[in-house]
Amino acid sequence: MDYSRFLNAVARKREPLLIRELFALQQKAPRDVVFLTTGVPNPDTFPIVSGSLQLRDGRTLTLDPGKMEQCLQYGPTPGYPPLLEQLRALTQKLHSPPGWGERELVVTTGSQSGLLMAMEMMLNPGDPVLVEQPCYTGALSIMSPHSPRFLPVEADEYGLRPDSLRAALSPWNPQDIRQATQGVPKFLYTVPTGSNPTGVVATEERRREVYKIAQMYNLIILEDDPYYFLQYHGKSFAPSYLQLDADGRVLRFDSFSKVVAAGLRVGWVTGPKPLIRKLNLHKGAAVISTASMSQVIISELLALWGDEGLDQHTHYLRQYYVAQRDAMLQAANKYLTGVCEWSVPTGGMFLWLKVCGVRDTWTMLLERGLEKRVMLVPGQGFMVDSTKPCQYLRASFSSTTPEEMDKGLCNLAQLIKEETELQKSVPLLKHG
Repeated sequence: MDYSRFLNAVARKREPLLIRELFALQQKAPRDVVFLTTGVPNPDTFPIVSGSLQLRDGRTLTLDPGKMEQCLQYGPTPGYPPLLEQLRALTQKLHSPPGWGERELVVTTGSQSGLLMAMEMMLNPGDPVLVEQPCYTGALSIMSPHSPRFLPVEADEYGLRPDSLRAALSPWNPQDIRQATQGVPKFLYTVPTGSNPTGVVATEERRREVYKIAQMYNLIILEDDPYYFLQYHGKSFAPSYLQLDADGRVLRFDSFSKVVAAGLRVGWVTGPKPLIRKLNLHKGAAVISTASMSQVIISELLALWGDEGLDQHTHYLRQYYVAQRDAMLQAANKYLTGVCEWSVPTGGMFLWLKVCGVRDTWTMLLERGLEKRVMLVPGQGFMVDSTKPCQYLRASFSSTTPEEMDKGLCNLAQLIKEETELQKSVPLLKHG
């Protein structure tokens, strides 16, 4: 593929940083070469010498002086080398993408920073942009300052709707769009697993059909998949877009935030080498490198666990969050039946509720929710046009207890009832 059409003028102008190139060279050079180049601090000045972390299973993760020096020093822009190798092996194991030799990885500060770099690499002001709707608010916040023309692609309980994607692309002829660099969609943004906010896991059939449309229109698929391990619909996972990617048109965004610890801020992006190279240049200019201590901790933890330990941990996570989801559904069935509509989340951390008889949840939640001792996220925040009324709201079941869920949804039912009565009285007040 020719990736030049996907890059905006800023991305095309990015060049390697000389200091970063010399630093990378230094990492590979023989030990007897004297480098008087990079201005890294002398490790003898670091105040922390070693440390240990107690794991929940009772084991200890030890950072000896050598490892601690790596934690506290600048690192290569692409990522801590041992971690990069572990991520390559993990990605191949989970996704087995075709043409692996043409792909590369870069460690990012959470998957959010990877999304930002990728979108800012491709967007021009006013570009038409294909986004799954409802859409993750963090992605909308990245794109909105570029004033794109959002082309919402609707989703249902089976994932992104191919018919909606075709309708969004209908103004363009596939042949015209394939080589154009401006005024046409370049990428499709989607969260196919445990979608935030709907909790939907897209089916394999949907993913294959969406990928075929991306091939027809020469689109990059931005596969944002932080909830990959939180799938609740069976023993086998649906194939990722990366696994289906025969052409090299998928940029995949993974994260340890939902699997290990959100505060470590470690994610990674997998994709075609030309695009990952541009992400590396952006990252080098923006943050130099992802926090070394976070990367070393993740790497040491993965080494301590091994493949079997990681499998056991992610299995535990699925069991834990399924129990949380079921507690949320029990409370919803108890208090919201006939008041709201919903589908059972097949992944992720959220229940997406449509409120019956209420035209818009924004005012109800933000002005009167606290009075009823409950707060959820209004659905408007996940829509490309947040000025329009929205009947939806998002409830998270990740970190509240079953007792809190029961109380919260009981309070929500009362809030909805009062809102419904309030809206019925508005026409009478106007005529009065």
